[in-house]
Amino acid sequence: MAARAWLWSLCASLLALALAPPASANSEGDALYTLRRSLSDPDNILQSWDPTLVNPCTWFHITCDQNNRVTRVDLGNSNLSGHLVPELGKLERLQYLELYKNNIEGTIPSELSKLKSLISLDLYSNNITGTIPRSLGKLKSLVFL
Repeated sequence: MAARAWLWSLCASLLALALAPPASANSEGDALYTLRRSLSDPDNILQSWDPTLVNPCTWFHITCDQNNRVTRVDLGNSNLSGHLVPELGKLERLQYLELYKNNIEGTIPSELSKLKSLISLDLYSNNITGTIPRSLGKLKSLVFL
């Protein structure tokens, strides 16, 4: 009888593990929510960015691939102000970071050089200061800067 209970408990634990979302989905949501907290959003563009959801793929202005990994952040011309955060470097599958025509200030975090799939980094018409990190030059996929 005790063996059956133990086996049942083991099966339930394995099922829970199998159904759990990948850790990357939560870390990507955390990274994006860190960006949200660093930005002023007077037009409530980011109101759907709810950190309690399993992953950010249901958030407006976010696109994900079939594995629920973030591939696009489309926040151009959104009247946002604030600064970029190093946590964006955790979006390992990100291809497009569109933040043009906002009031974003400060420097470009060097952590963006971890985005090996990045094709487009659109930051024009912001208040970015400092130099472009040299490490961005090593991104082989980057076509638009």
